[in-house]
Amino acid sequence: MDLIILALIASFITGALTAVGALPVLVGRQPSERFNDTLLGFAAGVMLAASFFSLIVPAIDISTEMYGEGPVPALIAVVGILLGAAAIAAMDRLLPHEHFVSGPEGLASEKVSGVWLFVFAIAIHNLPEGLAVGVAYGNGASDAAFSLALGIGLQNIPEGLAVAVGLVAVGYSRLKSFVVAALTGLIEPVGGLIGGVFVNLSQVLLPWGLVFAAGAMLFVISHEIIPETHRRGHHQRATAGLMVGLVLMLFLDVWLAA
Repeated sequence: MDLIILALIASFITGALTAVGALPVLVGRQPSERFNDTLLGFAAGVMLAASFFSLIVPAIDISTEMYGEGPVPALIAVVGILLGAAAIAAMDRLLPHEHFVSGPEGLASEKVSGVWLFVFAIAIHNLPEGLAVGVAYGNGASDAAFSLALGIGLQNIPEGLAVAVGLVAVGYSRLKSFVVAALTGLIEPVGGLIGGVFVNLSQVLLPWGLVFAAGAMLFVISHEIIPETHRRGHHQRATAGLMVGLVLMLFLDVWLAA
């Protein structure tokens, strides 16, 4: 199968798990804030481990094979990570979006309807995840790519629930909250396609694509997810969730890549 198509399919599946996570909002009681923050902490841990073990470390290994030992592999990692973080920082600054607790951010956010503010916020979260999956599958390293996609898919489940619960909390119906949360997962195939096309242009671009995606994810973790989990005083449970997510992703990465 063409690697670009494979990258698109894989990122679509991981994005679709956002809808799976949002399903509980259609029935039963609304999850507590404490439970919600624990799940978001878990998502942050998975993304943190994936950034290093599935993206940065392989990028350094590939760069070392290309350019030999020395400062070049490290320089590629440093510059690529900073570029990825800067790109998402620019999106965060320019796109109108809204946090569930702190409210609107970005240019002209008061002019955009509430539901689209949330959509833009999750786009900032999901685009680098799709990009990471697309780059990994575009490289053709199936074992490493599968472990990365599995980890991101797992963290999309609690993220989808968190989005749906947040929408219900601010007054949207359960059905509309589910639909919007599910649709935000469709941002990931866009990132997956971009990542797959990018690394297929030239293998020289592969390590750059990996560390760029890692930098984007690290920015999202630090700027968006972790602060969101700590604002309501549930930092201990959020940290516990982060640790569980991190070690689970580490286990999957080592096991599946063996």
